[in-house]
Amino acid sequence: MNKPLHIDFVSDVVCPWCVVGLGGLETALDRLKAEGVTADVHFQPFELNPNMAPEGENIVEHIGAKYGSTPEQSAANREMIRARAAEVGFDMKMTADSRIWNTFDAHRLLHWAGEVSAEAQKALKQSLFARHFTEGRNISDAGVLTAAAEQAGLDRAEAAEVLASGRYVDAVRQAQALWRQRGINSVPAVVVEGKYLISGGQPAEVFEDALRRIAAEPKTQMA
Repeated sequence: MNKPLHIDFVSDVVCPWCVVGLGGLETALDRLKAEGVTADVHFQPFELNPNMAPEGENIVEHIGAKYGSTPEQSAANREMIRARAAEVGFDMKMTADSRIWNTFDAHRLLHWAGEVSAEAQKALKQSLFARHFTEGRNISDAGVLTAAAEQAGLDRAEAAEVLASGRYVDAVRQAQALWRQRGINSVPAVVVEGKYLISGGQPAEVFEDALRRIAAEPKTQMA
């Protein structure tokens, strides 16, 4: 059995393409198990909108101001993402009334979950995606965040303490700065073995091919 690949999944919880990318990555890893290729996935923080106000912004207005998209272009993009998300089994329900929220506290909670276990961190990531994209909840709200933590199998009271105390503020900011210093300016960014970058919400076949080739490289070349 080969040593598990180290994968850093750099993403934001309000990034729809991150949902698609994670689904593609997980499908690829599931297919590769039969070949002895496994991976340890670590979720790393990235804020698409670090200056987002507490009240958030309407998605159509936000995308229009940030990228110059018309409401019609925004609607077409949402439909394309919905279809891609459905391919990986995710129910994406963004509408013209959806909102974008500040995600810094969500990243603090994910950092804590990662200290508990990789499984807990993954479960929380998936729970946050569902809260935001399927249920349309405010993921900057402490109650929504602690409920997501509880659903992921984490202790809700400790999650509330993490949020109220300001724990992991410095750790998350340092991690965000580190990935930006490494040239990550858009997400999802899937970094394998600290040196191979797979960008964007790729289909499972793209991840599968890339990970198979990386795993086949001589171990002396792998960090």
